[in-house]
Amino acid sequence: MWGRLWPLLMSFLTATAVPGPSLRRPSRELDATPRMTIPYEELSGTRHFKGPAQNYSTLLLEEASARLLVGARGALFSLSAHDIGDGAHKEVSPWHLDHSEGLQLHPAPWDLNFLEMLPAFQSPLIHWEASPEMQSKCHQKGKNNQTECFNHVRFLQRFNATHLYACGTHAFQPLCAAIDAEAFTLPTNFEEGKEKCPYDPARGFTGLIIDGGLYTATRYEFRSIPDIRRSRHPHSLRTEEAPMHWLNDAEFIFSILVRESKASAVGDDDKIYYFFTERATEEGSGSFAQSRSSHRVARVARVCKGDLGGRKILQKKWTSFLKARLICHIPQYETLRGVCSLDADTSARTHFYAAFTLTTQWKTLEASAICRYDLTEVQTIFAGPYMEYQDGARRWGRYEGRVPEPRPGSCITDLLRSQGYNSSQDLPSLVLDFVKLHPLMARPVVPTRGRPLLLKRSVRYTHLTGTPVTTPAGPTYDLLFLGTADGWIHKAVVLGSGMHIIEETQVFKEPQSVENLVISPMQHSLYIGASSGVIQLPLSSCSRYRSCYDCILARDPYCGWDPSTHACMETTIANRTALIQDIERGNRGCESNRDTRPPPPTKTRSVLRGDDVLLPCDQPSNLARALWLLNGSMGLSDGQNGYRVGVDGLLVTDTQPEHSGNYGCYAEENGLRTLLASYSLTVRPATPAPAPQAPAMPGAQLAPDVRLLYLLAIAVLGGLCLILASSLLYVACLRGGRRGHRRKYSLGRASRAGGSAVQLQTVSGQCPGEEDEGDDGEGAGGLEGGCLQIIPGEGAPAPPPPPPPLPPAELTNGLVALPSRLRRMNGNSYVLLRQSNNGVPAGPCSFAEELSRILEKRKHTQLVEHLDESSV
Repeated sequence: MWGRLWPLLMSFLTATAVPGPSLRRPSRELDATPRMTIPYEELSGTRHFKGPAQNYSTLLLEEASARLLVGARGALFSLSAHDIGDGAHKEVSPWHLDHSEGLQLHPAPWDLNFLEMLPAFQSPLIHWEASPEMQSKCHQKGKNNQTECFNHVRFLQRFNATHLYACGTHAFQPLCAAIDAEAFTLPTNFEEGKEKCPYDPARGFTGLIIDGGLYTATRYEFRSIPDIRRSRHPHSLRTEEAPMHWLNDAEFIFSILVRESKASAVGDDDKIYYFFTERATEEGSGSFAQSRSSHRVARVARVCKGDLGGRKILQKKWTSFLKARLICHIPQYETLRGVCSLDADTSARTHFYAAFTLTTQWKTLEASAICRYDLTEVQTIFAGPYMEYQDGARRWGRYEGRVPEPRPGSCITDLLRSQGYNSSQDLPSLVLDFVKLHPLMARPVVPTRGRPLLLKRSVRYTHLTGTPVTTPAGPTYDLLFLGTADGWIHKAVVLGSGMHIIEETQVFKEPQSVENLVISPMQHSLYIGASSGVIQLPLSSCSRYRSCYDCILARDPYCGWDPSTHACMETTIANRTALIQDIERGNRGCESNRDTRPPPPTKTRSVLRGDDVLLPCDQPSNLARALWLLNGSMGLSDGQNGYRVGVDGLLVTDTQPEHSGNYGCYAEENGLRTLLASYSLTVRPATPAPAPQAPAMPGAQLAPDVRLLYLLAIAVLGGLCLILASSLLYVACLRGGRRGHRRKYSLGRASRAGGSAVQLQTVSGQCPGEEDEGDDGEGAGGLEGGCLQIIPGEGAPAPPPPPPPLPPAELTNGLVALPSRLRRMNGNSYVLLRQSNNGVPAGPCSFAEELSRILEKRKHTQLVEHLDESSV
């Protein structure tokens, strides 16, 4: 699917891309693969925190006090930055807020004895819940009482030396509070948060506290238009709404202060940069009031920190607001997801990294791209031509007229002060009118070198952060951590030609989106905020690499090979000058360092000819290619001579003697070859064991002439048996005629009260002592004489027979000799056998003798599992 669709999508660049350098680049060069994959079960050195709350998405790291402050749903936490899971958060505060009674602190309804057990210090937990009344009002407005009608802490920053400043959605009625940083307690009075915090926990939001002023960007109320505001300042400002909106349904991602005037002679030129997405207005037809286009684009905007607004025009509005298009790879199908900045304190080296999601309008293709933008390039775009709305064509076009002076959107610097412009309120009306109608720049901001640093298919990055790392050799590399929508962290180093993903780590067992990332160089830790909790992850795990080449191939700026200890060491704790690294190429430096590890032991395998055998070989690197050598020289390829090369090892099918030999499994990566496993395979001749044979007929294995003799003998014996049987039958018939009557086998039923009886007549007539009564005579039993009556036991009970004259003796197989009722056998019903002769059982007759012989014959056999009456 990718192979067919990607070239088609790339063709859009030539036809529809905005002006700028060509962004075309073969996708196969950009689809980076993480070198190592670390599943959740193999995590080491991580620490976890989960308190009595949810949605741990707001993080504030204070390196000086080694604290990590966390804002969640209905709570704030103060954790040890050294170990967030040290258990200090378990000291739960017994105070909670009751907003229904004047926002006062009241004891929680717990056992009062618990208060005496509390430590003297304050708990690192603040409960900040919305009252039940507020939640009920929120639910009545149609909001979700399972997710939205709570107090989601969205803003948490240092306000001054003694206090923190926090804001929460508070069930769609935002509140803000100044928190005592030392005691970590809420105040008794709160501030209205509608001008500072979003009402909706799902809305995009970004905020900064700069010199006591609060700079925020979001949609503040249900019917308000998203804008950028400054509050808690003598001059409160916001963006313009008429005659056109400067912002169109904007979702804000990130903001950062860049001190461009630091150590500069141009004066107060510090700026705040905002990154967001909004509906495009410059593409297609539109109007001043609202764009009809549903296409969203990425933007970067800026305002001056020293802006005071206009005197008559743009009163309490920004006079320095400008915005520009931000593109990465495929402008029509990219969505901005996350931004981070590095070296913001030095404007000459400030640069930004942005994560985009690339999705087609049919949603058949999804990928993520990482682009880098240098501040100097952004400044160049804001110094370039403007866009304007052309009434005649009812579209946006490049402004070709004269630009007034001082340049619209500029900050007030020492140069402008020398010209008499001491603040933005002194700017001419012509300049302010131009700013009002020309907020958009004509050229887009394109990534460094005109192309993405990384393209990763089937991954959605949600957040990213980075830090510069100086290596022992001197160069400094940017190390990025990228969070995904399913709970993974990609660690990548930025190289001159792109990005190398060092490893991917599954930090959450259950898939969930990474909501925030914060790096602590002092603690050498990465803090990850998500819905279920906070994870502390070490920035590097160099001990995972066991050899010099493995350490070099990782290309981790934090890791280097120490020749003296023969171990991969952290650059932060080891002798930095002696460590070996090769970040750029990743394959040099280990030539003179002998590997002290013993080679892998040779394992023996012995199989029968024709069998299949698997030789396992685990490749620790996803970038390595498995190379199999037979007897040290012959390379094995997949599908050749019964060999199948896979990710799990080498499968040899239908083994033959020529498959015997010594097999070596190598990892071939970046020009280096490392032995991983060694096998000695022996293929033995097949000697199958004799199969069990069924009993054969006599003569089956004899010669043909002997077999013929056996067949003739069997035929003669068969003929003799037939003659003997005929003779016996003839004698029996003669004997029956002499007795004066003949009997036939007859099977019939006679009615009885409560059941039915089956009559079985014998051929030979009477038992000893039996008198003939004629064919139609009836005995005392009401049945024909000489009959054997069988009554099924499942029917209605029959009249009990007279007791036998003598107690019956036991046969050898445990059955009573000729009983009136046979015992239940294997779960079958009792069956009544009675020979009727005037109702009195007679002694043993031919039938009884035959039955006895049958039972005697079966005494050594196992009874049938489910014997039925017909078999008896």
